[in-house]
Amino acid sequence: MHNLGYDAAHLLGAVVLLMSFALLYQRRLFALLHVFTLQALALAAVAAWQGYIQNSPHLYVTALLTLGLKAILIPVALRRIIVKLNIHRAIEPALGIGLTMVAGVSLVTLSILLVLPVTEDSAALTREDLALSLGVVLLGLLMMISRRNAVSQVVGFMSIENGLILAAVGVAGMPLVVEMAVAFSVMVAFIIFGIFLFHIRERFDTLDMQKIESFRGESH
Repeated sequence: MHNLGYDAAHLLGAVVLLMSFALLYQRRLFALLHVFTLQALALAAVAAWQGYIQNSPHLYVTALLTLGLKAILIPVALRRIIVKLNIHRAIEPALGIGLTMVAGVSLVTLSILLVLPVTEDSAALTREDLALSLGVVLLGLLMMISRRNAVSQVVGFMSIENGLILAAVGVAGMPLVVEMAVAFSVMVAFIIFGIFLFHIRERFDTLDMQKIESFRGESH
């Protein structure tokens, strides 16, 4: 049973990381939201499974919060924002997909090289979860840097949050207050981003950050 718990937890964490790569690959907003939903579902499964193998019932609460907020509420809200603001559905990357994927693989390799040596005294599952979570965080940062559309940058930020949650649930004994604080920060950040998107659209009639920067330059 110990081996099954380890293998299943490792597989689910790897799926979360794989969905981060899939986010980087997407060229359309609705497809991006679909992949983000899948990442959130995988993360909810990670939290529920960790709750089972760690015998930590509070992780089931984390799984439910992740399922409700990340897999349902936020994707639905972002979809409505896209439709209501009539946002251009295609994503224009600042870097080519090939270069972005190569950079992503490099960042994940870096996360492994950084985390594993400094966690030698920790359990194997904890070490690998932390390495995977750092990889998810770095890929989320890469997405925010390499995407020009503001909505895709919001998704990148939410993916970073997913990496932080993955790290929190992977460490045995992490108190519920940590997961609750992360969930609350996600909701606050999403509300702020929603208001931010509406104001940008109203002011500049676009959510392409490159066009907005060009407009700012012309205004001078």
